[in-house]
Amino acid sequence: MANVTVVGAQWGDEGKGKLVDWLSHRADVVARFQGGHNAGHTLVVGENVYKLSLLPSGVVRGKLSVIGNGVVVDPWAFVAEVDRIAEQGVMITPDVVKISETATLILPIHRELDALRENRDDGEPIGTTRRGIGPAYEDKVGRRAVRVIDLADPAALEARVKDILHHHNALRRGLGHAEYSAETLVAELTEIAPKILPYAAPVWRVLKDAIKSDQKVLFEGAQGALLDVDHGTYPFVTSSNTVSGQASAGTGVGPRDVGYVLGIAKAYMTRVGEGPFPTELHDADGQMLGERGHEFGVVTGRKRRCGWFDAVITRQTLQVGGVHGVALTKLDVLDGFKTIKVCVAYEVDGERLDHLPAGKEAQAKAKPVYEELQGWDGSTAGARSWADLPAEAVKYVRRIEELIECPIALVSTSPEREDVILMQDPFRS
Repeated sequence: MANVTVVGAQWGDEGKGKLVDWLSHRADVVARFQGGHNAGHTLVVGENVYKLSLLPSGVVRGKLSVIGNGVVVDPWAFVAEVDRIAEQGVMITPDVVKISETATLILPIHRELDALRENRDDGEPIGTTRRGIGPAYEDKVGRRAVRVIDLADPAALEARVKDILHHHNALRRGLGHAEYSAETLVAELTEIAPKILPYAAPVWRVLKDAIKSDQKVLFEGAQGALLDVDHGTYPFVTSSNTVSGQASAGTGVGPRDVGYVLGIAKAYMTRVGEGPFPTELHDADGQMLGERGHEFGVVTGRKRRCGWFDAVITRQTLQVGGVHGVALTKLDVLDGFKTIKVCVAYEVDGERLDHLPAGKEAQAKAKPVYEELQGWDGSTAGARSWADLPAEAVKYVRRIEELIECPIALVSTSPEREDVILMQDPFRS
């Protein structure tokens, strides 16, 4: 398998950014295939910390980086991120970054609608980032979206804007909000267009040519499988498919070309926003996990909810996503715990289950059944081989491997780029 697809196996924030960056030195091209600038990837390179949202992680290494048709693109956020990264010495040019000409644009009306829905009193908050991701995907599916290619044709752009506002202004009136002017939106898009269009390209062809010439492509997912709109903890999910199958649909390559699927999972669990979380901790252990793991959202700064590793739900996402191997991250956060718990089953209304039920109400009732493992006193931080790990840490990793029924391909032991224990090379598996 020449190519590798990286996906989150939990609720996102698993450390995909570091692993994609670590793998990208072996790749020729890095491709984002879903989500938007609600994603947050932190890359630590020596003394430099890069926080990316929309840009693929490969840009830090100067790799050809493409934003696929499955991504929703906020053009203003893209320009702001390019400028911010440039201040850190990473120059982003159309030679380095390509945006699919058929990618859907996130507009000001999407951001406003997102916030209006989250703030209303008579609805159930989802815990979105209020960045317009969901409303943009709705318009894409509703066939009224404005796409990157529309910026190149003033007449087409005006027609697309009028069509999308026919829908949105009705919603805005219903929510007691003023209508959005078509002239204003066209003017805003016309102004930003010259800063976006140089990056526009037929990404499907760029990737086809790369694969045909035996270049290695690294497909980069955002969020995690438990936030997948079909397979996650619905309705507390994102608005796109986050599993590996989307790597094909979201970039325009065939399923056989997505290659080895690497699922990223923390050695414990975290979640941002609303929704079920069976192993969530509200005690000192949960506080310690959050503090040691620096569990705050890269994009929002929101504090993440923390809990013990959930082998049941992780096994489920790995099976749904066709994952070949797992990268276990943040093992060092567990250093010093005398006892570590792992969820091996759920109990719902007195019944023991080996999977998370589909219904929202049943998910909320799921109580974890724990297996206790001995912790370790030594440090795993910075380990780069099995010999560097305490025996109990090795046992913990091996037990996780048994419970999730998937090989652990590598273990990350710190935010530093090279602190990785490699057991299975994704590019050669």
